[in-house]
Amino acid sequence: MNDADSPSPLAPLLTDEGQALLAALRDYDPGQELSVATRLRRDHPAELVSAALTQARLRQRAVAKFGAEDAYRMYFTPNGVEQSTRASVAGHRAARFAELGVRSVADLCCGIGGDAIALARAGISVLAVDRDPSTAEVARANAEALGLGSLIEVRQTDVTEVDTSSHDAVFVDPARRAGRGGHGPKGGSGRIFDPEAYSPPLSWAVGAARTARYAALKIAPGIPHEAIPEDAEAEWISDHGDVKEAVLWFGTAPGARRATLLPQGAALVGRGLPDPRVRKTGRYLYEPDGAVIRAHLVAEVAEELDGGLLDGTIAYVTADELRPTPYATAYEITDELPFNLKKLKALLREREVGTLTVKKRGSAVEPEELRRKVKPSGPNAATVFLTRVAGAPTVLIGAPAGV
Repeated sequence: MNDADSPSPLAPLLTDEGQALLAALRDYDPGQELSVATRLRRDHPAELVSAALTQARLRQRAVAKFGAEDAYRMYFTPNGVEQSTRASVAGHRAARFAELGVRSVADLCCGIGGDAIALARAGISVLAVDRDPSTAEVARANAEALGLGSLIEVRQTDVTEVDTSSHDAVFVDPARRAGRGGHGPKGGSGRIFDPEAYSPPLSWAVGAARTARYAALKIAPGIPHEAIPEDAEAEWISDHGDVKEAVLWFGTAPGARRATLLPQGAALVGRGLPDPRVRKTGRYLYEPDGAVIRAHLVAEVAEELDGGLLDGTIAYVTADELRPTPYATAYEITDELPFNLKKLKALLREREVGTLTVKKRGSAVEPEELRRKVKPSGPNAATVFLTRVAGAPTVLIGAPAGV
């Protein structure tokens, strides 16, 4: 029996019996899976129970990315939950396409359809392509489950064989992990760092992007800036402070660097500023958002804050005034001392600090190690920064500053 003739693992879940099981398992406790499975197998086939339990677990995990309303209607694969685009990020990207006037997108390496869903909800028709039969089946089921089947055509084929010329734009999401179902190699699950080891390779994806009027190419946030094509705009996106992905845009602003912060949607675009000056510690320390740092836009934030760097190699901005900015978190600094564990422990004991937040940048000391050694105790809270000031190992103590 070949793959085309093999029974679909998803099909039983789409029956009335399968749907009833999934509804019953919505809020089940995975810690009680054995007893739940034993009970359900009295009335349902064992294979169906196993498939439903697996899907129920995946749906619970997917709530963080897709929200409960969508997650409990959708279908997932283990790789799909892990690697699919967070709904807020996909929605942002779809909105950018819509603002460009895009009405149709070829979504290459579509996975379980997270981006296709966001594009369709923005009123864009989508050709969603994935090589893996099971993944393509899940993407198709998700389009139908969310009422978007009329806008999303799912095609199971190799993305390198798809003619995208009839579409306004192309979106490419190459596999960056070994073992991804869509277009990646089988066997492992490790993250891939070499862009030419993406599946398909970055060079192919860039070529595909250049065939369309507009294109977006999803890449790892850690991509070296020198690997970014000159004709691409590079955008780094964070969600609630966590960097989620980077995107190369074609047809928008060649050479631009952008940091986008979700959920507020604040966007900082680079102006080619020189490196900020290094200065002594001011009253406030600003920790730039990770997307700002990845986009190499710390200088733009420092200028906005009329600040400078504590050290020329570290992305901490210091300033004398407290100014509101969405691009950095502000802390009021109360103490600065050369790194000395004994003195730090004594100072925290004197301040009765029991709730200790430790941040590090440019220090070899691990936060958990420091916390164990100073043994914080008391009713007060403080934030400790392990860093360098003008090259010297330094400890700064402070607290979040209200604006």
